[in-house]
Amino acid sequence: MQQYLEAALDAAAAVAAVIQDGYAGSFRVRTKADASPVTEVDEAAERAIKAYLSARFPDHGFFGEEYGLDRADADYVWLIDPIDGTKAFVRGYPMFSAQIALMHKGRLVVGVSCAPCFGNGQLFYAAEGMGAWAVDGVDARRAPARQLHVGRAEAFADTALSLGNIATLAQQPRFARFASSVIPRLQRIRGYGDFLHYHLLADAKIDAVIESDINILDVAALAVIVREAGGVFTDLDGAELTLDTRSVLAAATPELYRALTQALR
Repeated sequence: MQQYLEAALDAAAAVAAVIQDGYAGSFRVRTKADASPVTEVDEAAERAIKAYLSARFPDHGFFGEEYGLDRADADYVWLIDPIDGTKAFVRGYPMFSAQIALMHKGRLVVGVSCAPCFGNGQLFYAAEGMGAWAVDGVDARRAPARQLHVGRAEAFADTALSLGNIATLAQQPRFARFASSVIPRLQRIRGYGDFLHYHLLADAKIDAVIESDINILDVAALAVIVREAGGVFTDLDGAELTLDTRSVLAAATPELYRALTQALR
């Protein structure tokens, strides 16, 4: 996995400059068919990532947020969300990240999450069997890395939970039951959203994430990072992630994951 991880890290460092320049300036915004915004910076960032990775790996496929599927039947397929959190980007607050993941024959094996405008920049990354790591800034070659480990919470009373896309979650009958039976028993509940609650989970700052109405491109890289940090990451029904995944249940420990799964049934 080393060559693929290094390529993804280099691509993230390069595209960080594109995103930072766009964030500091002006850009055009249009509305897509699903009513979500897209900017010219999203499109330029995706083109830059794809151009770099396709030059390195010409036989690989690509699935991007803005330009869709290309060679989806390849053994290796890169999953790219150039700016996950475009609504935040448009409104001028730094809760967005570039997400780059690699899927090998349906299994997620590499994940890079680069938040170039969050503080001084935050870069989390992982590859199967190599652990999860974080650096301050956007360039893994220029900053020391520290290894990430999830927390140890097993009981609800010790758990800090973050929820994503609460409006959609609230429409599910099982969430109403969960809200009444579990939420009052939690140590803390927040809604950090986008990349941030997965970074916090991988870094033992929170203990679980529940999220609905997502696209696999929003979470593919983050799933690799959380798993390599020791966590559990599936959809809300306990299924493995696929290109059709629409929800997330992630937890620091198997014990907490099982308890949350049971409570959501």
